[in-house]
Amino acid sequence: MDTSYHVIGLMSGTSLDGLDIAHCRFTYKSHNWIYEILNTTTLTYTNELIDSLRDAETASGLELVELDHAFGRFMGQQVHEFVQQHGIRPDFVASHGHTIFHQPGKHISLQLGHGAYLAAHAQLPVVSDFRTLDIALGGQGAPLVPIGDALLFGKYDYCINLGGIANVSYSHNGKRLAFDTSACNMLLNTLANSVGKPYDNNGELARSGMLAPQLLEALNRPAYFLDPAPKSLGKEWILEHSLKSIEESAASVADKLHTVCHHIAQQLRQALPQLHEGQHHVLLTGGGAFNGYLVEQIQQQLGSKYNVEVPAPEVVSFKEALIFAFLGVLRWRGEHNCLSSVTGASRDNIGGAIYLF
Repeated sequence: MDTSYHVIGLMSGTSLDGLDIAHCRFTYKSHNWIYEILNTTTLTYTNELIDSLRDAETASGLELVELDHAFGRFMGQQVHEFVQQHGIRPDFVASHGHTIFHQPGKHISLQLGHGAYLAAHAQLPVVSDFRTLDIALGGQGAPLVPIGDALLFGKYDYCINLGGIANVSYSHNGKRLAFDTSACNMLLNTLANSVGKPYDNNGELARSGMLAPQLLEALNRPAYFLDPAPKSLGKEWILEHSLKSIEESAASVADKLHTVCHHIAQQLRQALPQLHEGQHHVLLTGGGAFNGYLVEQIQQQLGSKYNVEVPAPEVVSFKEALIFAFLGVLRWRGEHNCLSSVTGASRDNIGGAIYLF
């Protein structure tokens, strides 16, 4: 008998480009999961909310709690409006929240957007806080998406997400492996913002620039890039290393964008092992997949044995929201949704707090 779930997935990424909402249906049929993306939207944040989220790491404890509740309330209100607009009744909401701290070396990862406030204002059950159990079990609490890559996008050899942070997942010797490869849109959007643009449309500014060798060397220098997995990046590391190198460079904005694209592509090349003798199929999603120049550099760096595919815009934009909805389904069913082979935890685990409504 087929089993189906209607779920709303929520994703707020480190690039602060808005709240992704995806209404999805998941059907378990003949021992396989089938997904459908039914309705979607991205809500652009106000400047005030962007400032609050960007500055949250320096907020007082009281201010942080207030923002956690306020952001949960905001997401709940947006979900309630989305549900009313589309005339739907999902089984529950699954929310990643918005990451403020991610310091796995200190066993810390904090995502704002309290699930209880989200549930109260969405008037729906909520699954949230997917990372904490894994961290308590000694893991990085990240990346979380790989089990969704394996079960929903298993036809690809590699799944690459070009979000605020770029990461890759793939199966090797019977295990799913995944890790963050470099900062991505956090760098590209910051540079575009500096010249009054929300982002570098199709990588046009990057394409117009030239390589800045000293900046490229500085971006590639940190030891993180040679560290073995499991490993993951947080905003704090990116501010201290990648963004600091960019700020210290005298290159033009166009040259910086050009060079950052080369940095991202080079780190992906370094991260992807050759899994077999045949053609390798690579799925590219996340906002960076709309950057034509970056995609060209990735294909060029990987070479002819790798077919880089950018799927339909809906999958590019909403894959993370889709997969967090799916992680919620696995949590709802009491099945593992976080892999120790990816995070380094002592065992696979079932992450997520449930708030019933």
